[in-house]
Order: sequence, then C-alpha cells, then structure tokens
Amino acid sequence: MPELSHRRRQLVLAICCMSLLIVSLDVTILNVALPAMQTDLHASTSGLQWTIDAYTLVLASLLMLAGSTADRIGRKRVFIAGLVVFSLGSLLCSLAPDLDALIWFRMIQAVGGSMLNPVAMSIITNTFTEPRERARAIGVWGAVVGISMAAGPLIGGLLVDSVGWRSIFWINLPVGLAALLLTLKFIPESRAPKARRADPVGQLMVIALFGSLTYAIIEGPSSGFTSILPFAVLALAALAGLLWYEPRRDEPLIDLRFFRSAPFSGATVIAISAFSALGGFLFLSTLYLQNVVGLDALHAGLWMLPMAVPTFLCAPISGRLVGSRGPRISLLIAGTAMTASAVMFAGFEAETSGVSRFIGYALFGIGFGFVNAPITNTAVSGMPRAQAGVAAAVASTSRQLGQTLGVAVVGAVLASGVAASSYKETFVSAARPGWWILVACGLAVLVLGAVTSGAWARRTAERTADKLSSVEVREAAGISA
Repeated sequence: MPELSHRRRQLVLAICCMSLLIVSLDVTILNVALPAMQTDLHASTSGLQWTIDAYTLVLASLLMLAGSTADRIGRKRVFIAGLVVFSLGSLLCSLAPDLDALIWFRMIQAVGGSMLNPVAMSIITNTFTEPRERARAIGVWGAVVGISMAAGPLIGGLLVDSVGWRSIFWINLPVGLAALLLTLKFIPESRAPKARRADPVGQLMVIALFGSLTYAIIEGPSSGFTSILPFAVLALAALAGLLWYEPRRDEPLIDLRFFRSAPFSGATVIAISAFSALGGFLFLSTLYLQNVVGLDALHAGLWMLPMAVPTFLCAPISGRLVGSRGPRISLLIAGTAMTASAVMFAGFEAETSGVSRFIGYALFGIGFGFVNAPITNTAVSGMPRAQAGVAAAVASTSRQLGQTLGVAVVGAVLASGVAASSYKETFVSAARPGWWILVACGLAVLVLGAVTSGAWARRTAERTADKLSSVEVREAAGISA
C-alpha cells in the first residue's frame, strides 16, 4: 500500500468504520426488534436465537477465508464485494415472508459481513503502521461499536414502533451505498506480498465445527440429548480434524503457529468470553424489558443507553491506554466491570429495580468499552504485516463465535427454565443461570487479561513473531522451511 497523507489516512479510517457501523447496527437494532418478530412470525425462543445466530455463525465460519482471500486477491476488491452482498442481504431480509426465509437471508447478509470487518481492520493495520497511531485508530474503531450500541436501539425502537420490524434492515442501504462510493474513490488497493492459497478442507471443517456445535446447543433443550448427539460428535470430529490437518499444510486456513504467542491466544479467548457476555446480555435484557416489563421497542432501546454511552466514551480511552501503556490496564478494567455487572444481575436480581438495572448496564458498558482495543491491537501488532488479514480475521472470528455461543447457551438455559404458561413469573429465575454464565465470562476476561499481558507472555509473542517472519523470508526466497 502506498504511503498516504495524514488526512487521507483519517479518511480511510472513517470509511472502514462505516462498514463496522452497519454490521454493528444490524446486531443492536435486531435485538430490539426480536419481540416484534416473535409476534409477527410466530417464532419460538429457539427461532429468535436462530435469527441472531444464523448471521453470526456464517460470519464466524467465513471470516478467516475472507481475510486470507483479501490478502491474496486485494483488500479493496473484497471489501467492495462485501458491501454489495451485505446491502443486498439487508434488502432481502426486509422482504422475508416468514421466519425460515428471514434466517436464510440473514445468512446472505453474513456472507457480505464476513468480507467487511476483518478486511477493514487489515486495511487499517496496513494504513497506520506506527504502533501508537495504530492503537489510537483501533480505539476509534472500538468507539464506533459504542455509537452503534447507542444509536441502534433508539433507531430500531423508533422504526419498529412507527413502521415495523422490517424497516430495521433499510438503514443499512444508504450507509452501505455511501461506503461503497467512498471506497471506490479513496481507498487504495493492497494485498500481501505472497499470495496464500485457499484451504477448502480446512474451511469445510470450520463450518462443520461451528454449525454443529451451535445447533446442538440451541436445539438441545427442545430436542433432547439423543437427537443432538450426532451433531456433538460431528463438532468434536471437526475440531480433531482441524488440529491434525492444519499444521500439515504449508498455507493453512488457520495458522496454529499464531497461538504459540500467549498474548494472541489470550486475546482470542478474551474475545470469545467478552462477546459471549455481550450476546447473552443483550438477549436477556431485550426479552426482559419488552416481554416482562412490557416496554415498547423505543423505551426498551432507551434502556440500552446506560450501556451504550460508556462503551462509546471508554473505547478511545482504552485505545490510548493500549498505545501508551499496553493492554493490561484496559483488560483488568474490562474484566472487573463486566464481572461486577453480571454479579448484580445473577446474585441481586438487578433487572427488577430501575436504579440497580441502570448501574448494572453502565458497568457492562464500561467493561465492554475497554475490552475491544486490547483484543484487536494484541491480535495484529505481534504478527508480520503480510499476515495482518489472517490475524485480524482470527480476532474477528473469535468475536462472532463468542456472540454466537453467548446467544446459544444463554438462550438454551432460558428456554429450559421458563414456563410458557407463566412467562413473566418464571423469567427472572430462569434467567439467573444465564447471568452466572456471564459472570464466568467476565472473570475469564479479568484473569486472562492479567496472565497474558505480563513479561513472560510478551516474550512468547516476540519469539512467535520472529519465527513467523523468518519463515516468510525463507518462503519468499523459495527455501523450504
């Protein structure tokens, strides 16, 4: 990628953030619309889970393929394709005649979404090459998630109450078109110096792993253990296959050498934990506010502001902290705040009181605001720039996998405990195990943040980066590793 002026780099950052905005808006807007969809499409709890997880599942399955493809054929080209497919999928979702069609159209959306965030992050990484400047850019990137969390529920609530749930997908169309036109004009093309070959076997095993695991979790409460056992076995077989097959490829879909770096491995698990907490938190909160408290979509969206505003404010602060002091402080703050928030709901039924609910939402927003920048920065900063797309895709995959599992697990726990005949009366007690799961997620962020950001962990990252760089040099020279 050619060296760009400061103004041009900021413009590239803004365009990439537009893609994150529509993807993030889609998640937060959809959560507010779930009760309306449930009524209109006669959906069960598992049906609601699939409207979210069909998207995040496909996204998680294809992110690494999109990242490596972008490094190979051109990041701008793949980014443009993602904007087109995502916008088309959004239009189809707004026209869905029933729940099954909506789930399929959400999967089309996800195919486009898989080409956006990891590719955009790769573009940012290759545009902002100075570490502190890159960390600040990633902080801005994280703040966009806060904007979507603030604007999504409000916009979604207004649209659902005034026009209907189908209109929540229309918001993606003008933003997607504007991002497409700006990308064509201002983002330069770039690719990795050495093209990586496709790995269709690895890709199929990733799809089998994520898909069968999610199906087993979501359908388990209603179908029973016997019916989901084959899918659990398939998930284990796919995982074993990946661990055996990928190290034997010269150019694997998932480069397992990345995980020799303790900070990279820690960032991956932290991303899964933090976004599992986010997915479960939004799912439980939305259903409680609308189906139990009886709020309309707009007022339920307003209740998301105590979470969204701190996320927006804390993300750039976290980016600056990571740039100047490293990831430890941000991760410790994130883990502490997210754990404290979940404990309030799990142990003290914070959702039943307006004041405690406000505090719990604000604490979660603070924690989530601090967690994004260290995840992304750790994932890409220790890797060779030529593999930035793949490294960023692993981080993005971890996020989406976490959100998929959060909705699947928490939704399954809720579905197994809530009684249809007395939904309002049993919701709080049925949701409590789900809140304790979120407590565990927050503790994982806290403990791993402390362990994987120390001197020992940094040494493993340096050794991993040196080995990866030396392998790249040998491969470029045509010398066998």
